[in-house]
Amino acid sequence: MKTKFPITRIAPLISELRELFIGQVIAPDDPRYESARTVFYGGIDCHPAAIVRVANAGDVSRLVSVACEAGIELAIRSGGHSSAGHSTTEGGIILDLSAMKDLQIDVQAKTAWAETGLTAGEYVIKTAAHDLTTGFGDTGTVGLGGITLGGGVGYLVRKHGLSIDSLLAAEIVTANGQLLHVDDKNHQDLFWAIRGGGGNFGVVTRFKFRLHKIDKVLGGMLVLPATPDTIASFVREADSAPNELSTILNIMPAPPMPFLSKDIHGKVVLMAMMVHSGDLEEGEKIMSRFRSIATPYADTVQSITYPEMFPPEEGEYHPVAAGRTLFLNHVDRSVAELIIEHLQSSTASMAVTQLRVLGGAMAHIPADATAFAHRQSRIMANLAALYEKPDDKEIHEAWVSKFEADLRQNDGGVYVNFLGNVDERQVRAAYSNETWKRLADIKSRYDPDNFFHLNQNIPPG
Repeated sequence: MKTKFPITRIAPLISELRELFIGQVIAPDDPRYESARTVFYGGIDCHPAAIVRVANAGDVSRLVSVACEAGIELAIRSGGHSSAGHSTTEGGIILDLSAMKDLQIDVQAKTAWAETGLTAGEYVIKTAAHDLTTGFGDTGTVGLGGITLGGGVGYLVRKHGLSIDSLLAAEIVTANGQLLHVDDKNHQDLFWAIRGGGGNFGVVTRFKFRLHKIDKVLGGMLVLPATPDTIASFVREADSAPNELSTILNIMPAPPMPFLSKDIHGKVVLMAMMVHSGDLEEGEKIMSRFRSIATPYADTVQSITYPEMFPPEEGEYHPVAAGRTLFLNHVDRSVAELIIEHLQSSTASMAVTQLRVLGGAMAHIPADATAFAHRQSRIMANLAALYEKPDDKEIHEAWVSKFEADLRQNDGGVYVNFLGNVDERQVRAAYSNETWKRLADIKSRYDPDNFFHLNQNIPPG
């Protein structure tokens, strides 16, 4: 629960911070404050006492120590994409990592040390210049910190696994202000925990990633008519495809995109993001299976560079949404019918069901190898209703809650990075009982007072 701290406690601390971090402390009297306090998602309107833009790990350590000693709430911001609002605070301090963008690429060793202020798009562009990359998500502006700590499910998940499956080491500042190097030989418990356990254990300042060879990919968007049969067929083809293919299927009303005919604007369609990261000729054969499901409304799938899958985004886009995340075992015709019915019943400005067929490299790693516990889950589903009027929140929350209840099968798990503002019971669904107990025990060793609690929180055990 967020706390509003009294000004009598904050004012002296702000003065101390300004002496420690000259020019990098943004308080309410600063003209930069309004833009600095804004996060990606709309509907989150917190007023931190200060935003501190740290420059290096030493700054992170000092700020953690000062805030911890003063008992002031600290929010950690990498890219600011937390839909739960965890990257901001009401009356506390934001530790803003956005200035920490150093990237050291070892082409020969195929590794990269990346500071956590980098976005996925920035990282991909710089590494792809060497025909190398690491798999993150599907959004260029997301910060490396948040997406990696929760797992990282993106365009290469079936080929190279989760983002954490390419994580070789990290440097992390713990609640006592100490900077630790963690890997499979040093602080192994903490290294295990940060691979899926979120931001519960400290502030990661740098990640060491394995880089994978990548040149051209066959990628882009395929838009198909949405019927129960086309949805079920798409999921079936995505599940049976080689691991080189990862897909993100959005079932939604067609937006007024220039390459879509006006007569389908507003009709429910399949908008699939496709990436085949193998032999291009083989990729074309696989894509033909999807193109044969139905005559495409649009088809931009072609040979492109991998960074082209992360186009620039609208800087002022701050969506407000009611959302849920869950895993499904299957999507057959009856499940597809249910999806279409719910989408058509929504009064939101945009209602979306996103399906990510998993498996492949993600599922080849033992479930207890990292804190990401749902490696055998088959399909990730994300349900969302985007809306403009705050007064309509209850309507859209009720819609998405019923949708989730009707759609849920016997996989009770969730993906921690896509959870909103939820309670402990829902956070626990992101982990098996054994994983939760192990994470709580590690939390008690590295953060016994739960100083790092602005996250999908795992209390000390």
